[in-house]
This record gives sequence, structure tokens and C-alpha cells, in this order.
Amino acid sequence: MLFSYNWLQSFFDKKLPRPKKLAELLTLHSFEVKEVERKNNDFVFDIDVTPNRVDCFSHLGIARECSAFTNLKFLPVQQAGKMQNFCLPAGRAKFKEDKDIKIKDFIEIEVENRDDCPRYVGRVIFGVKVGPSPKWMQKKLISCGVLPINNIVDATNYVMLEVGQPLHAFDLDRISGRKIIVRRAKRREKIKALDGRVYNLDEDVLIIADSEKPLAIAGIKGGEEAEISPETKNIFIESANFNPILIRKSARKLKLKTDASFRFEHGLDPNLVEIGLERVVSLIQEVAQGKVAKGGVDFYPKRVKPWTIKFNIKRVREVLGIDIPPAKIIEILEKLDLKIKKKTNENLWIVVPTYRKDLLIEEDLVEEVGRIYGYKNLLKITPKAPLQLPEKDEIFVWGLEIKKILKEMGFVEVYNYSFVGREDKEKLNLGKLIELGNPISDEFRYLRPTFLINLIKNVEKNQKNFNQFKLFEIGKVFYQKKGKFQEKRMLSGVIFGEREGFPLLKGFIDILFEQIGISDKYYDEYQPTPDKFFSIFWHIKKSAEIKVSGKEIGFLGEVSKRVTELYGVKGNILAFDIDFDELVKLAREEAEYLPISKYPSAIRDIAILVPLRTKVADVLNVIYASGGSLLRDVDLFDIYVGEEIPDGLKNLAFHLIFQSEKKALSGKEIDELFERIIKAIEENPEWEVRK
Repeated sequence: MLFSYNWLQSFFDKKLPRPKKLAELLTLHSFEVKEVERKNNDFVFDIDVTPNRVDCFSHLGIARECSAFTNLKFLPVQQAGKMQNFCLPAGRAKFKEDKDIKIKDFIEIEVENRDDCPRYVGRVIFGVKVGPSPKWMQKKLISCGVLPINNIVDATNYVMLEVGQPLHAFDLDRISGRKIIVRRAKRREKIKALDGRVYNLDEDVLIIADSEKPLAIAGIKGGEEAEISPETKNIFIESANFNPILIRKSARKLKLKTDASFRFEHGLDPNLVEIGLERVVSLIQEVAQGKVAKGGVDFYPKRVKPWTIKFNIKRVREVLGIDIPPAKIIEILEKLDLKIKKKTNENLWIVVPTYRKDLLIEEDLVEEVGRIYGYKNLLKITPKAPLQLPEKDEIFVWGLEIKKILKEMGFVEVYNYSFVGREDKEKLNLGKLIELGNPISDEFRYLRPTFLINLIKNVEKNQKNFNQFKLFEIGKVFYQKKGKFQEKRMLSGVIFGEREGFPLLKGFIDILFEQIGISDKYYDEYQPTPDKFFSIFWHIKKSAEIKVSGKEIGFLGEVSKRVTELYGVKGNILAFDIDFDELVKLAREEAEYLPISKYPSAIRDIAILVPLRTKVADVLNVIYASGGSLLRDVDLFDIYVGEEIPDGLKNLAFHLIFQSEKKALSGKEIDELFERIIKAIEENPEWEVRK
């Protein structure tokens, strides 16, 4: 936000530090000053005011901060040009009311919902002379990035920059029925705003209307219907407080961001409304003449009052690690306009003004004392505390280890957004997903139910530049189960451009599991059922379930052609999708060391015809049971269903690895073991060993 140095100086009778020095002090004690720029005879500060300090979205607020850390007396009296003195905020602005003109005879207000508009105040001025504003006013507005328009509009903008309260002036003679109504817009209602654009409104947008039509988008932009023109003679000045959430949503919906909406959406003090109104009426009477009607309209059903915080002085030492004299603490608090209601040797009861919405608890007051006292004055003290080793975070530790293993195998980690779009849902017919209440766009409407969608999109984007690559991601996916929202961590990856296909992918998973100490894993035929999550992704004949000790923990295989074509991928994608939490539970740091046998191994291949419904695990159990201790390993390397296989059957092909730790096995011994396995398999009448 932009602030004028000369304007800030007008709040003090003594000289402020030079601009660069003041910028340094502001950065150390209050807010970062991004830039100091000289403009004519002034310096303009670009100050990054934090969102919780809406009281400093004005020159008054920044001047109050400057007073606290410079020890300069902050004057409540502001002078500018020939303007009369007025008090901020202790007293009232000085202007003359015409006792013969009463406001109730010319305007009335109606607020339909007090939650939308907690306070609405207004005054009427007759006989104003619309024209250019004074040079001193124009210079200050221009310094702060606001273009002058006329003396009435400029006065409202001037007061907004000065005290932080947005205001709006209406041509009183163009208000139908002499009635102001604060209400929600009707469906399909429209308004032509002061920027010349027509905005379509609905029930989610708050407006200022008369008895016939909308006059302004509340807290955001005025309309042309009652704008101030050179012919305007009589005006109604509005000063209000609107629901910040409502203003924020309306501004986003209409794609209309203004200085006023910026202030309202951060939550202004309802008590600032009257200060801003009194100030602007005084200013308009000074620069545009006119007669002020006696009294004002004021809708304020639930008054906001200052609150009290009990503050233990010892808390300063506990939090900041430094002893600050109680007298100094009280001095700092009073400089910040925090009143001491009551005090004892240890405690203070602090009354917080309503404009300091950021001060709610004792620690907030400690922070105020610390920043004004100066963080550079805090001592560097090593805290004294018992050291306790934290509990091991298995998720974090194994996450690092698994990432390391995958990267060593050539995989690149990616970080995608946790969302998918409406188009993804419709393309893949994903069913019921968790929808965001306030999505940024249609591309980010739902929480992701799987990584595979975004990983496939990654492939589509990168295939233009790379012929081969491997990607993986670790994170959370989201889904509904029995009406409740669920989430779990997953490990997923894709391989693009590799010709070796399924055996290569299986080899990568074998290495990963071996490295993290999981030995009793095997691959079972993928059986798509209604309760399987997103079976659309997998090629039915080129995919498998990953199982450990009989429990399914994931899938691997080739992504179906239908999905790759939907996303414009030119080539095959291999993928794996593993439950990361289950993987961590099964992982082992300590592995049992077994020496490598010095005797050679022997490999036999076996092909078995089984019904389609037969699970690989059932066949493996028979092979291991009949093979005995000399059968070191069994590796499924092919599942085939095709023209050469009778209908209703599939071919399973295994490598059988035989090895002894005591001697070299003879051909006869291996043949006997192999025949024993064949015999055990053929005991099942539906299974046939191919010879």
C-alpha cells in the first residue's frame, strides 16, 4: 500500500525521521517497507501491511505506529491547507448543521439483514458545488495512486486513505422514493457501474438500492444511476460496515477488486464508520460548500465495545527472555492507545480499542511490547530445557529411503496438485468424488482419488520432449467410505517409452521391496471387481495385484489403451499404485543375513493351463508345498490368454529355481523334484502341465 511521507508528517508537530530512516524503523518495528520513491516534493512509501492489521490500512494507522516507536507525540488534530482543525479520533470533526433542515424529511434507510451490514450511517448535504478538488488534495491522492475526479468523490477517497473508512456519495435527487435499502440482489438483476461495465448480480451479492433499482454494489463499486455529476446539487453520504466474507466472495464472483473492497474484506471496525462520515462531511463543506442537514441516519443494532485482557507482566520475561521494567511496559502499551483499566504488582487489565481486532490474548500484548521495544534489543540466550529424543517418524524415514531407492533406479519425483477436474471425472466415469466447497476452477474441483490421473497428464506433457522417462509421487489420496471422508498415503509411479514392458516394471518393484526388507511378496492375477478402485486404468491382461503374506497392497501393470488415448498419450504407460502406509508397516530395517550358497542353482520352466478363475496364489502354494526346501524361488514371468489357449483357460508360466546350501544338485535329483511338483499340480483335475 502507498503512503505519503508529507501526509504522515501532518500528524506530528515535530519532525519525523528522514524518509529512509523512517522506512528502516517501520520495517524493524511494524511492517516491511518495500520501496521509498520520491515524487515531486514528497516521498511515497510502499508498505507491506499485514492482513491482520486492517487498522493500518490508512495514514492515521501508520502515523499511530510511527508515534509509538519514535516517541513523537501523536496529534489528534490534522491540518491541511486552509481546512479547519478537527479531532481524530477523540473528538468530532467540525462542521455546521442547518437547524432548519432535518435529515428525516429527506432520506430513510432499511437494512434487510444485519449480519450482512452490521452498521450503516449517512448524512445529507444540500447545495454543494461540484468542481475540481483543491491542489493539495489532488497531490496527496496522486501520490497514493488515486486519480482525482471531482471535489465530492475526491473527498471520499481522501478520507478513506486518511482514516481507512471507505465512503460513497450519491446524488440525492436521483434516489427514487428517497429511501436507501441495503439488500441482497435479485436473480438476474443488473447494474451499470461507474467503470462503465454492466454486472450481472444474484442473491449472493449485497447491493445498495432505492425503492426501484440498484444504486451500488455494496462495499465494492458505485453505480451510474446516482453518480455525482457536474449538475449534482444535493448529496447523500454513505458510511457503512459490511460483512467481510460476503464482500470477499462478491468481489471474486464479479472479478471486481477495488480499494474499498480490499479494506472491507479484511474486517473493518464498525466504530470507524462514524469517524469517517464526520470527517468527510467536514471536508466536503470546506471544499464544496453546502448545508448539512441536522442529524444523521444510523443503523447499529449490536454495538461493538472495547474488550479487556488480563496481562501478567512476568509473561514478558517468559516469552521474550528479557526483563523490561514494568514502567516501560506500561509506557509502550499506552503509546499504542491501550488503556490501563486496573493494575496490581503483577497484573495489568488492558482495555483494547475496537480497531485492534488482532489483540485477543495475553501473548498478543507481549508481541506488541517486544516489537516496539525492539527485537534487536532482545538478548541472545540459549534456552534451558531437557533434551528429549523425538519418536521416530516411520512415515518420514521410510519415505526418504523409498525416494532414494526409486531415484537410484532412474525415477524422477513429481509434486502434483491434490485435485482433479470435472473433465477428468467425466472422461473416466469415476463416480462420486469429494467436491470442494469453493474450487478455484473446474480443473481443481475434486480431491484426487488416485495419483494416476495427474501422472498420466505428466506423461502427456513430457512425451513431446523425452522419449523415455520414469516418474513417481508419494502423498495422500482422498475418497468416501460408508459416507465418511477418508484419506491415505499412496506411492504411485509411471514408466514411459520402455520396450521391455511388464517384466521390467516387475523387476523395479522387486528391487524396491528387497531393499526395504520385504521378502514374502508375490504377484497375483488382477481381478477387477466392483469394489476395486478405478479398474478402468489397468489393462486386464497385462496387470497384477501385489500381495504380501496374502494381503493385497497394490497393483502394477500396463495402463489401458482407452485411458492413454483419452489423454493423448502416444505409446504405452506402465504404472504401479501401492498403499504407502501398508508398505511402511511391512518394511524392515534389519534383515537376516544368509550367505550366498557356493553351489550352483538350476532353473526349470513350467507352463500350466488353469481356469480363468484360478488365482496365481493358489498355484504358488501347491508348487512351494511340493518343492520342499530345495526349491529356492518361484518366479511368475507370463500370463497368457489367447488364440492358442482353449476358451475359459489361461496359461501361467513360472521359473523354478532349485539350489542346495550343502552340495551341488545332480540332474537326477532336480528331475525328481520337478516331477514331484508336476504330480502335485496335476492332482487338481482342472489344472494341466503343458509338456
